[in-house]
Amino acid sequence: MLTGPVLTGEDLHEQLSWHWEARLRPRLAGLTDGETQWPPGGWTVVDGILEGVWPTPDPAPVTTMAWRLGHLGVLLADRASAHFGDRTWSTALPETADGLLDFVDAAYAQWSAGVLSVSSDRLGRAHQGPPGSSDERYPLWAVVLHVNAEVIHHGAEVALLRDLYRSR
Repeated sequence: MLTGPVLTGEDLHEQLSWHWEARLRPRLAGLTDGETQWPPGGWTVVDGILEGVWPTPDPAPVTTMAWRLGHLGVLLADRASAHFGDRTWSTALPETADGLLDFVDAAYAQWSAGVLSVSSDRLGRAHQGPPGSSDERYPLWAVVLHVNAEVIHHGAEVALLRDLYRSR
């Protein structure tokens, strides 16, 4: 149970929005289709679907920027739908850099709107996970912090891949 100062959606959103607006999204300006498909041979987006197998092999194949951006978009869109929307899954992913960035931007906006609109009371209540899950083991604030960490983590991976692409 959360004790001490009351968390708000604005507090939780501030953590992600600062990273998104100041660090990650500006680094993606001008991203090209060629960049999103590098490195060759890595898992990517094919026919609108993230390549992969379950269980993931160890070690897992390198994933392209397209795969990671698709993953970010799906994460944000599906979690926004699960917690603040109609609990439906994402549709097919775009395969161009511009399409992927548009998809991720829209999913970020959807997630942000949900987090900003949530009440402090609801943040403290146990909440269902993504579609198909009903574990209700974590309060919603913990789910939001998890999503924030995932976006920051995977966003940093995209930025690193872009740096490696440019210096290859």
